[in-house]
Amino acid sequence: AEKVLGYDLLSLCLEGPRDVLDRTQHCQPAVFVASLAAVEKLNHLQPEVVERCVAAAGYSVGEFAALVFAGALGFAEALYAVKVRAEAMQKASEAVPSGMLSVVGRREADYKFACLEAREHCESLGIENPVCTVSNYLFPDSRVIAGHLQALEFLQENARKYYFKRAKMLPVSGAFHTSLMEPAVEPLAEVLKSIEIQKPLLCVYSNVDGKKYMHSKHIQKLLVKQVVSPVLWEQTMHSVYERKQGTEFPYTYEVGPGNQLGAILKQCNLKAWKQYKHVDALEDEEAAET
Repeated sequence: AEKVLGYDLLSLCLEGPRDVLDRTQHCQPAVFVASLAAVEKLNHLQPEVVERCVAAAGYSVGEFAALVFAGALGFAEALYAVKVRAEAMQKASEAVPSGMLSVVGRREADYKFACLEAREHCESLGIENPVCTVSNYLFPDSRVIAGHLQALEFLQENARKYYFKRAKMLPVSGAFHTSLMEPAVEPLAEVLKSIEIQKPLLCVYSNVDGKKYMHSKHIQKLLVKQVVSPVLWEQTMHSVYERKQGTEFPYTYEVGPGNQLGAILKQCNLKAWKQYKHVDALEDEEAAET
């Protein structure tokens, strides 16, 4: 990773400084590498789990790690693509004051209507082509809304009107997975054209439509589209765990930093969550085995 990135990623992950690690251009490669490191650890502790794996999915940049795991991309080439993607997204987010708002809504919440009114508010402030849209579908009644900062501030101030129980700004630098990331599309498209992509050895689900990738051209196209499209994680969970009644749920392993995907799974599918485990590259082995 250090050779590809040109800096010492390991010491940045272990020692920080935190604000440097949190920057998009460093955070994305760090999540990608730490996720695959956790796969290696799982393979070391329970090789049969990796051997018997039937499907994989990755959240946002995690999709690159899932495709490396599935044999569709090589590690070094995928990391280089992640580096280009991260730097381009960082640059795009610096061009416009924008961000992401995590929202938990009541049953009555109408996210589309809320976003529409937030865009109208931005137009009244003189902002041309304002952006405010759902960028991540997490679980029932939970969304991330992204766009111009003024739109997100408007939604926070009017949270009660839109039946939002909670509306909290996320510590990110821009409106990822919206049209504000358009400047990042071309650099990523170029680098993916130069990379050899194989058909995955097991099912990998795309963030863009929640369906399985079919072939290498499909992967190339959707990885680019993913930068400016909402992450359909809730829909992906439904695709992954769809099964006939009475069929047992598979074991699920979240590999990488944090266990947010497990928390989301608990909200989407409690039966699947009961067979869930988390593997972090940093936890000591005794703790991981208990």
